[in-house]
Amino acid sequence: MTYRKTLTKMMIPWMAFFFFFLTTTCSQKDDVQLIRGLIKEGAELAEDHNVSEIMELTTADVVALPGHHNRLEIKRIIFAALMHYGKLKVLYPKPSVDLSTTDNSATCMIYLLIVKKDRTIPDVKDLYEEPRRWLEKVGENADLYQVKLQLLKKDGKWRVNQAHLEGFKGLGFSE
Repeated sequence: MTYRKTLTKMMIPWMAFFFFFLTTTCSQKDDVQLIRGLIKEGAELAEDHNVSEIMELTTADVVALPGHHNRLEIKRIIFAALMHYGKLKVLYPKPSVDLSTTDNSATCMIYLLIVKKDRTIPDVKDLYEEPRRWLEKVGENADLYQVKLQLLKKDGKWRVNQAHLEGFKGLGFSE
């Protein structure tokens, strides 16, 4: 009987550690999926020209770079871009997400292509899980954009706090 009590006492801390580790690991995977879902939602809203809902995916003090644009300027820029493209598609491979271990923040890198809705680029959807091949394929046909997002988690929701947009040549990726 004493042996069982001793064994039980020894197992309890290990079980607690195991469940803590499992919960932390699952939570991180869930956060990565939530952020990728946020990116997908933003792309769908852009395709629908829904600027107001896109802005709901950001924090109140969001900043866009280069140029250090504030929330109102960002809204105007997005509106002008959507009017320029008309009906459009937003194409991108699987975004990379890095969660901070010290606070509720993350960074996300997205390579994207915005094209008029009637334009097709073959095999792009098949390469979602392979960002390098996606970039090489798309880079043969068009110029790309690289977007680096900084996100914050507030009240259990991930929101974009900073966006940095740069032009990106797909073929330059393989050099």
